[in-house]
Amino acid sequence: MILEGLVTTTNADGSPHVAPMGPRVEGPNFSRFLLRPFPSSQTYRNLRMHPEGVLHVTDDVLLLAKAAVGKVAPCPATRPAERVNGFVLTDACRYYEFRVANFDDAEQRVRIDAEVVFCRTVRDFFGFNRAKNAVLEAAIYATRLHLIPRDEIAAEYRKLRVIVDKTGGPAELEAMTFLETYVAEAAR
Repeated sequence: MILEGLVTTTNADGSPHVAPMGPRVEGPNFSRFLLRPFPSSQTYRNLRMHPEGVLHVTDDVLLLAKAAVGKVAPCPATRPAERVNGFVLTDACRYYEFRVANFDDAEQRVRIDAEVVFCRTVRDFFGFNRAKNAVLEAAIYATRLHLIPRDEIAAEYRKLRVIVDKTGGPAELEAMTFLETYVAEAAR
């Protein structure tokens, strides 16, 4: 199963880098997971340089949307990780500190086997909400502008906007508007 979340890694200057990542996981109490970043990504470069990080489960769709398109500035609040040299997002629902056990860069997307060394629940997950899920889908589409025809993305965004308008709160509405603006500007 793929679990959508955010991964923090450490940049060369020691600052945190936040990126969306959908690792393959097994069950809710997993001890290992598989990351599959592109070799051109900052996350991959950071993990090659410093093979530790933190995977976060969050219900903050605005942060997920911003991270998906590389517009996380300023960096959200963090604190030092417990067992790895890394950063924990203080508003995450739960997090998994990890160390890289193996890199396999033989394919187009790198396969990084990560071993969980510490995990903690910070707060309750909000729960299932159609608007949050719609924003997550919109964020994924925003990362695939180079792969999917623009008219297809526009059609999907129209459907997702209806869901957000019907079932979302202020954060989901802001996140959807943010992504719509990003996609429109990218089309110019």
